[in-house]
Amino acid sequence: MLPGFRFHPTDEELVGFYLKRKIQQRSLAIELIKQVDIYKYDPWDLPTAGEKEWYFYCPRDRKYRNSARPNRVTGSGFWKATGTDRPIYSSEGTKCIGLKKSLVFYRGRAAKGIKTDWMMHEFRLPPIPGSDQNQQSLQPKKLLDKSLPPNVRKDSDELA
Repeated sequence: MLPGFRFHPTDEELVGFYLKRKIQQRSLAIELIKQVDIYKYDPWDLPTAGEKEWYFYCPRDRKYRNSARPNRVTGSGFWKATGTDRPIYSSEGTKCIGLKKSLVFYRGRAAKGIKTDWMMHEFRLPPIPGSDQNQQSLQPKKLLDKSLPPNVRKDSDELA
């Protein structure tokens, strides 16, 4: 990141600008959101930039080949969805341009997982009638660490 630059896009900007451009393969001069398969890592092992929020594009894997159910398992836990998808509206407020899902990280297996302070928001475009859902194969993620007070820098030693 550039010195003094803070990347804090709104939900509308994440979906309406960044995700749409990524799906349309229209690159930006500066790659602000990296593509990482975050499910190959536990949240504390992901790259940090001294902030409490990180943004990634992540492929959406399926739990079962013929199912729409996503696979959100990591090496030592899993991401569990909380609540329902929330619509994201354009600034005009009339058109749903995306959906936002909140997830919480649990250590351990699904039946006996222990809730952590790690939270993630998953953004996607709304389904298009008659589409093959290929647009949903890549989604931006906003990862939040709620365990640290604001303005505390994380070093790699603190993540283990």
